[in-house]
Amino acid sequence: MNGRQLRTRFQGVAVVAAGLLALTACGGSAPAEKSAGSGKDDKASAATRSVKHDAGTAEKVPAQPQRIVSVSVTMTGHLLALDAPVIASQATPPSVITDKQGFFTQWSDAAAKNSVKVAYQGFEPEVEKVLALKPDLIIGASSGAENAEKFYDKLSAVAPTLLYRHDDVSWQDLTARLGKDLGLEERATEVVAAHDKRVGEVKAAITVPKQSAALVRDNQSAMTVFTPESAQGRLLTSLGFTVLEPPAGKGQTQGGRSDFAEFSQEKVADTAKDSSLLFVSHTPEEITAATARPVWKDLPAVKDKRVYDLGLDTFRLDYYSAGNLIDKIEKSFG
Repeated sequence: MNGRQLRTRFQGVAVVAAGLLALTACGGSAPAEKSAGSGKDDKASAATRSVKHDAGTAEKVPAQPQRIVSVSVTMTGHLLALDAPVIASQATPPSVITDKQGFFTQWSDAAAKNSVKVAYQGFEPEVEKVLALKPDLIIGASSGAENAEKFYDKLSAVAPTLLYRHDDVSWQDLTARLGKDLGLEERATEVVAAHDKRVGEVKAAITVPKQSAALVRDNQSAMTVFTPESAQGRLLTSLGFTVLEPPAGKGQTQGGRSDFAEFSQEKVADTAKDSSLLFVSHTPEEITAATARPVWKDLPAVKDKRVYDLGLDTFRLDYYSAGNLIDKIEKSFG
């Protein structure tokens, strides 16, 4: 073998060795080889478990994860409320509902307090950036704009991955489920109990209008209507409101969501009739512009000033934004 061939072989060995080291580092501590009668093996087995989630079943999920990366900016709020060890999260392009780095304003302070980093910005997971963070668990969504189901196999190769729908459940139910799956049941119970106590206090202190409440979001050419079964609808119902059903017929939905649908402005206005109008995720200026349109300006709710702003952060409800919505309701109806 000449010198050139020898150098080539050594280079190949070096590349393989580097790859193995990288895999070991990214995957965390590898389980020990099983040996007969080893007590350590029993502990290793007890430290992980199988978890059924909305995209399948994940194996070897840490019983007490230490480095969670969230690939869903929606799920991050739920995780922070649970005091889960989130080290990084997906971020969205900055907007009026986020801070400068793309974290939702309702929990951005909690993220800063817990030193949560931006994993990447955008709705498709950047797997290489997630890998570099060395997570022992990845949490994501299987609904909404950040649906990560088609990336599940790639993410699972980095670390055990759990994906959840957040559109067809209340945030309380999702919090309880996460608490169970992450070994944080006690904290989940505390979070939901604190919310329920606040709901009871505000319900006793407000006067709910006799008319039904239409939960809407203006999209210029169309109008989104939130169903009574949406997270927003369930919260309003718990406060004593009667939430208006969407117009008859099938509206346009986003990403298979079942909590809201989009209809024409005319169809929504005709369905709303005498309902009060509660606007989800708008600035006051946007609400004024929407209700000034010919199709809305003569509705009883507009004439009687039964138009209410639920806040910019109410499009996605978690513990934090639900609390903000309750504060808005208390101020408007207390």
